[in-house]
Amino acid sequence: MKLQPPVFSALRQELYDWRLWTGRGIVLAFAALAGLTVVALTWLTDHALAQFFSMQRSYWWSPLLWTPVSTAAIAWLTQRYAPGAAGSGIPQVMAALTHEVQPVHRRIYVSLRLTVSKILLTTWGLLAGLSLGREGPSVQIAAGVMHHARRWLPSKSTVSEHGLILAGGAAGIAAAFNTPLGGVMFAIEELSRKPEQRSNGLLLAAIVLAGLMAISVYGNSTYFGVIRIENLSMGLLLPGLLVAVCSGAAGGLFSRVLMVSLSGKSADRFSKFRKKAPVLFAAACGLVVAILGVVSHGDTYGSGYNHTRDMLEGSGDSSSLYVLFKFMATWITAWAGVPGGLFAPSLAIGGALGNDIAQLTAYVNAPTLIALGMAGFLAAVTQAPLTAFIIVMEMVDGHALVLSLMASALVASGVSRLISAPLYPSLAELQLQRLPRLRT
Repeated sequence: MKLQPPVFSALRQELYDWRLWTGRGIVLAFAALAGLTVVALTWLTDHALAQFFSMQRSYWWSPLLWTPVSTAAIAWLTQRYAPGAAGSGIPQVMAALTHEVQPVHRRIYVSLRLTVSKILLTTWGLLAGLSLGREGPSVQIAAGVMHHARRWLPSKSTVSEHGLILAGGAAGIAAAFNTPLGGVMFAIEELSRKPEQRSNGLLLAAIVLAGLMAISVYGNSTYFGVIRIENLSMGLLLPGLLVAVCSGAAGGLFSRVLMVSLSGKSADRFSKFRKKAPVLFAAACGLVVAILGVVSHGDTYGSGYNHTRDMLEGSGDSSSLYVLFKFMATWITAWAGVPGGLFAPSLAIGGALGNDIAQLTAYVNAPTLIALGMAGFLAAVTQAPLTAFIIVMEMVDGHALVLSLMASALVASGVSRLISAPLYPSLAELQLQRLPRLRT
């Protein structure tokens, strides 16, 4: 009897195992659904923020009333009905991926219920003018959608629950920024803790497919357009290094302040007020954010996307105090305990810092330093330099700046590590404290 060559045996197994193909189809279908869900979040948040700015232009004083009331209501709803939706969403996904969380408890961090809650509450946050982004929430939202796929997989599917959450979180970044490569790197650098998950071709395909959903709706356009890069020379060395060091120091300080604020371990009067009356504290935070917005003529409201794009295009008139005001508005928004991300505000802060240094050093091509500042500050906050530089490179079509963006992200991340522990892993540790305690 003639033996079949191994290649034909392998092909036969691939083609005739219906469970294998059913599992693959379900994973890819849910990946597409996750991408479209993030697209829906993008549409909702963009329209919500546009409505806020329309109100603010008509009645400059309206945020002084609307923002505090909305912040208090969002904080109350979050604590009462969806405590797992508070904050960025990335720490929740990281917590869900740890070995300490049993499968039965993963719904505390990722679920369809949290996905719906996160969409509605994040949208309301931008409708209130709070300084937050939708990219962090997109991670938890997409992870919740992908996690639900486990209910439909065949019993002997090789796709793990861990892998679904990992792919969903990365798909959220890919779809939110129109950056599939950034999503893959985010999975490797921030979310993945198991080497075997890093080479799973099906999960990588799911991440890319989710990113393609955003591209199919919004087109293959970059997040911030195309920046004009003139011939790079040694003249960029000192301003670029200054941007990297300053963005690293500022990002490290931001992470440290945020961790101290959110940990609840500080004995200052504000932390005591937050613990005793969280809803009233959230209202006070909303009032401060509104005051900062009024003082900055509306620049600090929202994600900061329009402000950053105007700077890159050279059409914006940025105040020298914008970095400080946006820093404070983003920190206080996060401290209020409302759902919302840090990616977009971090890019706005870093871009404004690069713009300030361009003016200080009289560097002729400000968009270059703005892009370096964006990569540097994001890398400093996340301490994920490869993810930061790839995301910024894809967002501004800055392929001519690949080495410069990489260097800025690496230097900034190194400086940040001298000041602060990694932000998201530290917040993930706080999330693990929400696990039900075992009875003894």
